[in-house]
Amino acid sequence: MESRVLSRATTLCSLPRLNKLHRENLATNASLLSVKSIGSVSDGGNLVWGRQLRPELCSPALKKSAVLLRPCLAAAEGKDSAGEEKVAPTGFFSRYPALVTGFFFFTWYFLNVIFNILNKKIYNYFPYPYFVSVIHLFVGVVYCLISWTVGLPKRAPIDANLLKLLIPVAVCHALGHVTSNVSFAAVAVSFTHTIKALEPFFNAAASQFILGQSIPITLWLSLAPVVLGVSLASLTELSFNWLGFISAMISNISFTYRSIYSKKAMTDMDSTNIYAYISIIALIVCIPPALILEGPTLLKTGFNDAIAKVGLVKFVSDLFWVGMFYHLYNQVATNTLERVAPLTHAVGNVLKRVFVIGFSIIIFGNKISTQTGIGTAIAIAGVALYSFIKAQIEEEKRQAKTA
Repeated sequence: MESRVLSRATTLCSLPRLNKLHRENLATNASLLSVKSIGSVSDGGNLVWGRQLRPELCSPALKKSAVLLRPCLAAAEGKDSAGEEKVAPTGFFSRYPALVTGFFFFTWYFLNVIFNILNKKIYNYFPYPYFVSVIHLFVGVVYCLISWTVGLPKRAPIDANLLKLLIPVAVCHALGHVTSNVSFAAVAVSFTHTIKALEPFFNAAASQFILGQSIPITLWLSLAPVVLGVSLASLTELSFNWLGFISAMISNISFTYRSIYSKKAMTDMDSTNIYAYISIIALIVCIPPALILEGPTLLKTGFNDAIAKVGLVKFVSDLFWVGMFYHLYNQVATNTLERVAPLTHAVGNVLKRVFVIGFSIIIFGNKISTQTGIGTAIAIAGVALYSFIKAQIEEEKRQAKTA
């Protein structure tokens, strides 16, 4: 009965003498025009076949005069691909989706650039990447706990089975995060991000040889410029050292395994809660190495030297804000990538790396050789080509499944 009310909206609009028909056939059409509520909705309206309608359509006023014309407005505004009437968007987010998505991308890039710059500035006077990694996660965990306390978002329950699935993901996340910071502390930010451009290569290799997935030859060929570009950049990088290079490579491998375990830990829990639980577990994993490797030095000279250089207030505020920017950029990145198609996701990741490399060179005045610049450009172009081809393949698979 409910679907017939919506489907006959256009017919009702075409009747020249609607009020007369309504008066003459009020008893006959009462059952047709009544809309059965399927559970009330707290923010207004009722659900009719899974769709929320205006409260007026379901109120007693519908059985009076001109309110009956409201379905005609929806019909006049057009139909979707399934031939059903669609109601024009009323909210800002619905009216301007491209603008909102662009704002998400801008926020993601802005937070990421600020994090990388502030992170490197801290390492210039406080070279303790294990401890700083703990601070990144600790601030994020406190943020999550406060958010859960106020109900934004509401904490999702977790059981032993889900915990077992998330632990490997969190361990890989912790290892990748720490080794990234070790590389950031040892070499230029731009060089670390150039090395991390090899991450798609490790992902493809893991998919082929660990998961047993067939990787098309076109994807492998698109990775050749990435390997070539990183090699050229590494040979003449002025800040090159083996600690920074190897740490960035370990980070690539760790994040590759994080992706593998993440596929096994697919759950209905929302991304915000999942990232919160992963951060909590990763923090627990990172604390022991920080205490063992850097704890004695920090207590003896590390904290005192940092405070002597910049002051206690700036030191504490820098650690707090770098942790906030780390958590927020990761959270906004997750929320941004959920809003876009795979191809946009791929392009966004490539552009993010370009932004970070460019701003780090400008802010820190890093001198790079011509060969390093060419190698970095080739590597980024290779990542863009790989991402484009992979996104097209995934889109073709999705369309095939839909068909």
